[in-house]
Amino acid sequence: MERVPEPEGRLAEPPPAARRRPPPGRVSPQALADARGGAVEGLAWLGRVPESRASILYRIVRLLGGAVLRLVFRFRMTTSGREHLPAGGYLLVAAAHRGWMDPILVLDALPVEPRVWFLGSAPSTFTSRWRERFVHRLGGLLPVWRGGVGVEPHVASARAVIANGGVFAQMPEGTVSGPAGRIGPFRVGWALLALRTGAPIVPFAIAGTEELYLGRRMASRILPPTSPAALLGSTWDGSLPAEGSREELALARRLTERLEALLGPVVAELYPATVDPPSHPRRLRRRLTWLLLRPGRLDRDDSARRDDSARRDDSATSQDPTP
Repeated sequence: MERVPEPEGRLAEPPPAARRRPPPGRVSPQALADARGGAVEGLAWLGRVPESRASILYRIVRLLGGAVLRLVFRFRMTTSGREHLPAGGYLLVAAAHRGWMDPILVLDALPVEPRVWFLGSAPSTFTSRWRERFVHRLGGLLPVWRGGVGVEPHVASARAVIANGGVFAQMPEGTVSGPAGRIGPFRVGWALLALRTGAPIVPFAIAGTEELYLGRRMASRILPPTSPAALLGSTWDGSLPAEGSREELALARRLTERLEALLGPVVAELYPATVDPPSHPRRLRRRLTWLLLRPGRLDRDDSARRDDSARRDDSATSQDPTP
């Protein structure tokens, strides 16, 4: 499963096989939006300029949240590459996305300021009205309810965050379903944002969040900033196709393949250090894995091992009811 990274300064060529299609979403966003009488996305939902300064509320929540994660849940989070971070006004692209802890690993790796804003799933986040109201006041999320309605609102969100000196973060896999220890197929929306904003791109690798339990080890790495020109190299003449054209979409797909080739080996390299032996207790696995995530299908390659693990957990933590 582990892939050997290319020497520094080179990128692995994407495999010649046909491109994999991203998996379907875990929930039906349109159905959830209809059930609440419609949905508002992005800047229209936020109703203000995305701030780059950290509010008192955000600082308090971040401090308390970090204490709970490290002292109560005993999560062991390690990050490398902080020296690569620009001052602000950039696009952060993170993978592999496997659970609700991924955005928190981003926040843990980055400084308090400038603020990080996520293009995130409203169906997975707004599981109750109070959570939506709290997130709106706290900031940090520009919600997406459903796909297929055009990238323009999300481009506007990214431009507003970056122009104000913030960090615009996206998980290009578009779902938390996927294999442990390696990336899934990327959607191309992040590449369209990169091409249209012209902002620096900071790749961010994540491993160890596919299931959570007390004492879980997780790792992340910040890669040096890059750009469409650096990722594509001599295969691109630097000219931007017309927005919304087939040529722009084709360029975004090429850019996505190059970022997959860059992030994939790093995720595979980080993953082994996050894996506990089968005998390691996985207390509160169900509760913590689904704590801030709407329950749904999670497609993993190692389903048999996970089923065995679940049976062991159920017998060891019989007082922990399934949510």
